[in-house]
Amino acid sequence: MLDDAAFYAANSLVSDRFLLTTGFTLLFTRPIVGGKVTAEGRWISGQRRVFIAEARLIDASGEEAARGTGTFMRSRIALSSLGGYRQP
Repeated sequence: MLDDAAFYAANSLVSDRFLLTTGFTLLFTRPIVGGKVTAEGRWISGQRRVFIAEARLIDASGEEAARGTGTFMRSRIALSSLGGYRQP
């Protein structure tokens, strides 16, 4: 969940290329024993080739249970080269 939330935060700034996760660091701060868990992602820096984003998991009581920071890089694959992303 942490990687996905950080990835989509970074990916919200890119519309022409796939982003690849090049590194991800996790910090677990408390156990999750049940209930709803929410992932929140946020872009930190980067706008050209490399992006840094972080995410956190919030447990049912509203407490942070984990945090992660990721580095994401633009791939060489243009989205326009793929059938599902081509303009009609």
